[in-house]
Amino acid sequence: MSRSRQPPLVTGISPNEGIPWTKVTIRGENLGTGSADLIGLTICGHNCLLTAEWMSASKIVCRVGQAKNDKGDIIVTTKSGGKGTSTVSFKLLRPEKIGILDQSAVWVDEMNYYDMRTDRNKGIPPLSLRPANPLGIEIEKGKFPQKDLEMLFPGMSADFTSENFSAAWYLIENHSNTSFEQLKMAVTHLKRQANKKSEGSLACVKGGLSTFFEAQDALSAIHQKLEADGTEKVEGSMTQKLENVLNRASNTADTLFQEVLGRKDKADSTRNALNVLQRFKFLFNLPLNIERNIQKGDYDVVINDYEKAKSLFGKTEVQVFKKYYAEVETRIEALRELLLDKLLETPSTLHDQKRYIRYLSDLHAPGDPAWQCIGAQHRWILQLMYSCREGCARDLQGPPGLHSATLDLDGDLRASVPGHVGQTASLKRGSSFQPGRDDAWRHQTPHRVAFVEKLTKLVLSQLPNFWKLWISYVNGSLFSETAEKSGHIERSKNVRQRQNDFKKMIQEVMHCLVKLLRGALLPLGVAEGGGRQCRVWEVKAELSGQGLAHTIQTLRLTYESLTALEIPNDLLQTIQDLVLDLRVRCVVVTLQHTAEEVKRLAEKEDWVVDSEGLTSLPCHFERCVVHSLQSLREVLECKPGEASVFQQPKTQEEVCQLSINIMQVFIYCLEQLSTKPDADVDTAHLSVDVSSPDLFGSIHEDFSLTSEQRLLIVLSNCCYLERHTFRNIAEHFEKHNFQGIEKITQVSMASLKELDQRLFENYIELKADPIVGSLEPGIYAGYFDWKDCLPPTEIIDCE
Repeated sequence: MSRSRQPPLVTGISPNEGIPWTKVTIRGENLGTGSADLIGLTICGHNCLLTAEWMSASKIVCRVGQAKNDKGDIIVTTKSGGKGTSTVSFKLLRPEKIGILDQSAVWVDEMNYYDMRTDRNKGIPPLSLRPANPLGIEIEKGKFPQKDLEMLFPGMSADFTSENFSAAWYLIENHSNTSFEQLKMAVTHLKRQANKKSEGSLACVKGGLSTFFEAQDALSAIHQKLEADGTEKVEGSMTQKLENVLNRASNTADTLFQEVLGRKDKADSTRNALNVLQRFKFLFNLPLNIERNIQKGDYDVVINDYEKAKSLFGKTEVQVFKKYYAEVETRIEALRELLLDKLLETPSTLHDQKRYIRYLSDLHAPGDPAWQCIGAQHRWILQLMYSCREGCARDLQGPPGLHSATLDLDGDLRASVPGHVGQTASLKRGSSFQPGRDDAWRHQTPHRVAFVEKLTKLVLSQLPNFWKLWISYVNGSLFSETAEKSGHIERSKNVRQRQNDFKKMIQEVMHCLVKLLRGALLPLGVAEGGGRQCRVWEVKAELSGQGLAHTIQTLRLTYESLTALEIPNDLLQTIQDLVLDLRVRCVVVTLQHTAEEVKRLAEKEDWVVDSEGLTSLPCHFERCVVHSLQSLREVLECKPGEASVFQQPKTQEEVCQLSINIMQVFIYCLEQLSTKPDADVDTAHLSVDVSSPDLFGSIHEDFSLTSEQRLLIVLSNCCYLERHTFRNIAEHFEKHNFQGIEKITQVSMASLKELDQRLFENYIELKADPIVGSLEPGIYAGYFDWKDCLPPTEIIDCE
């Protein structure tokens, strides 16, 4: 016999021991291609082929017969693979025989079953009442939706035991991918099964035919004898006597077997009850199992058990089942409340929120738990923001003006601190000008700057998860397939309203962020919002330009992070407006601070003159202005989506006026230095450049400066300012896109020329006073008065 497949191999049997006629499940490999391919099955040497039911190529179900051996192998033989082997064995138990009147604690398996539909016992075949595979070929479940099949076959069923059984539905559901040859084999198998049934009934009739004939003859003989005797109605006749004997025999039998039969009925009832408890122990134990799994946190197990119980007993009419199912519903309702509390609990991770929402949707919780979670998260973010403001306000009551924590320059919101200004060709004279405030500011952050960093970090830590939760809510990924189908219609009705509500939530968060930041950074009347916001940050000094530049960089990084979440730009416009206001304020504050720095430059004048007759004061001035403009470089730079600082005419005018003010302050400093009394000049550090001995030859050995020398030095500095310094500063203004540069230059030059003219006149006056003093006495020598002279009367011609 040719073999096209490998020999069968049995790798498992369940159970692996039992009494005769125990139902077992055999598992292995190559166990045949169908019922027709299975030609042999022995367990412990007993042929079990008659009770075998082929399920698939890896599974066979049968009953163990009366085998001779107590333990043996399981051998499967097929047409395609031949005789197989086994890696497991079966142990046959030998229970003691029990008589009909003997008591026993072991139930004898009479193969009865409890039918829920009729509540009565029925005899069943050796395997089961409902064979799992009536066609005898391998079942291949199709992927056709159950709803489509129900619409295609209305009122029908794929259950072959049902009165409305539809063969077409059964084939589509279980054999949609089966080949035509296998279906032909299935037809042959059905015919064979039908023939077995008809042949079994006919054989029973043939085997008992002689008994039927003998019974018929006996009944005919008794009937003839009774007719011949004619005493069938006479009392004491044979018939009457026979009836009395039968009644006595019946009473005696009842007396003898009443106790046994009573015990049998009671045993049947107990066995029936145990069968029901065993069959439905899942429902009876479910309330306790739900409580235990809730305590362990195994919510998935609870949901699966609940769905199973709901499908089996959700519409039951049995009172016992109704009672237990009501207990299950009570515990599930408590679980819904518990999960909702955990969902709305804050703080919570996005993973936990999605998990609890999925659980609630699977449990068909009323309302919309996902939207409730979004609302709770929105309120939590607002609460955190206000708590952050209150905490920083309390810290402000401590050391005034400075935050105790150091600035983390390595964090995600790191702002670049302006570096030192490099030397340029126009600044090659004099010592470098380094403001002393950089190092101190770098190690101690102002309260309000630290508050900005803390608040923006808080928003960036909470808002991404809040936005992702909304996206998951919109696309339905928060819900399982069943919950998605059931809730899709309800959510689609409210989607437009939900979108509007969520947009308002984001706007409220952005408005709150901007409101708190304005109250902290622009407290002197520039901030928008209520007075309470401004009073929280009441301080005497306003933030410096460096602090504002740091906060601008922080807000820019915050805006970029929020844009990366694909939040619409119109929802973030308030942040852009705040950044623009801060940039304008930073420019104004920096220029104002520069004017103060320039005002103090007079203290740095050392009157050290170089070969060109200049001191270091013009160089200090230029360095001071350039350093301020360099610190504004990133502030003035327009990032994507930002507007120019100088787009408003009011801002242009204010910045132009501040720039002019810086120039005029320095001009005023020069004027003050030119008229400074000798007693106010610190001459302890003065020196003279030996390369120009004739320039200030009149300076005494004690290095004291005369008024003429100070005027000459200041005039020399004014000349240098006009030719170089003011022009260089104008170029830097233009480089940084300042507006009104011509006006700044014209007004500054006019003021400088006016000062130069006044100083020059003062110098001429000082130099002319000695000459006038020496000439004036000679002018009045030989003084005469014309009144004393006679007036001329005629003209005499000398020729």
